[in-house]
Amino acid sequence: MRPRFDLPAQIALFPLEGAILMPRARLPLHIFEPRYLQMLEDTLKTEHRLIGIIQPEGDGLAMIGTAGRVVAFSETDDGRMMISLRAISRFRLVEMQEGFAPYLRGQVDWASFRRDLGGAERDPAMDRAALFGLLRRYMEAHDLSTDWDAATQAEDEMLINSLAMMLPFSPGDKQALLETPALADRRELLQGLIEFALHGGDDQEERLQ
Repeated sequence: MRPRFDLPAQIALFPLEGAILMPRARLPLHIFEPRYLQMLEDTLKTEHRLIGIIQPEGDGLAMIGTAGRVVAFSETDDGRMMISLRAISRFRLVEMQEGFAPYLRGQVDWASFRRDLGGAERDPAMDRAALFGLLRRYMEAHDLSTDWDAATQAEDEMLINSLAMMLPFSPGDKQALLETPALADRRELLQGLIEFALHGGDDQEERLQ
């Protein structure tokens, strides 16, 4: 759904390694560092209330992140903040913005991700039986659990995007999932990553290093 505000040219950036925010998903965050508490305070004063979730990459930041709108927040007794972000759109980081704020800000471009502002995507080619078979084996191998009833009933996009955010893939793999534009391609990449892990891909990489 298109937001009722104009997407800004600059947003606050919150670097989080191993964390991504997929289209139309939500991300809970626990904020306690003074600079990010300041970021939240400043963001809540804006009309858009957007914070850019983006992964560190090398000595800088990844080129693609996702802007989430603060839709809920609460303060703990010790002054920490629990917030919930709802994804609005992915963005391309154009350049960092200098300023006096203690947190990072960036100039961003939204043009490549106009589809994010539409309704949920469908994946008619998805073979749910095959995907859930892989997923069960992966969960057992990694001693993970999930709500299978909820997963079975989830719509295509919610299922794939939730798995992309929650499964313990490497930061690079998560970034690749984030940058994949179409849901069907993201699902194929997700299945490939699961199959790779089940065939001992991680162990093989460690032995080669």
